[in-house]
Amino acid sequence: MKRALVIFGLVLLSAGLFAQESDDISPQRKQAIDSLALEKVRDLSKYVSIIGNKDTPWSEAQRVIERAVELFMPGSEMGVSSLSRPEVHYYKIREYFDRLMQLNYDRVVIEWYKIQYVSDLERQPDGTYVGVITIFQSFKGYDNEMGLVYKDTTKKDITIYVKRKETQIGGRLIGFWDVLLGDIRVKETSK
Repeated sequence: MKRALVIFGLVLLSAGLFAQESDDISPQRKQAIDSLALEKVRDLSKYVSIIGNKDTPWSEAQRVIERAVELFMPGSEMGVSSLSRPEVHYYKIREYFDRLMQLNYDRVVIEWYKIQYVSDLERQPDGTYVGVITIFQSFKGYDNEMGLVYKDTTKKDITIYVKRKETQIGGRLIGFWDVLLGDIRVKETSK
């Protein structure tokens, strides 16, 4: 009987801890996390422009690729679409950036706009929060002789992961929330 009470007490305690964990993200903290997520997406937007720019030196592009890859969860993929084919191709993030550098245009201009949350953060069983940010991407490819040779606009959904992490500072463990980007899915591509 005593053992059953101890087990029941532990179950109640753990249930209380899980309930506390689910409330870990206060409205103020959520606002800070949302800002961090949007900032990381804007950083990625800048990195895509730098990597895709044919005037960027190879060594600088490689440095920027390293920074961009750090924004993502391992195994994340980027969707690539084209007006000339109906299917969307998905590439691992590093492969996507390598391919972006090698596009067969003399000049590439990539701009992201209308960056906005479309889903609120939802808690997953493992304690991670997941949300989606939608962006619109304008892509223009130029040839030195013919000028603009390709142009499209793509709507993409970026999965956002918010995870609780710890780091040691001055011998103390400090907990913090970190935001990582996940798969970037193509929703539609138009002229």
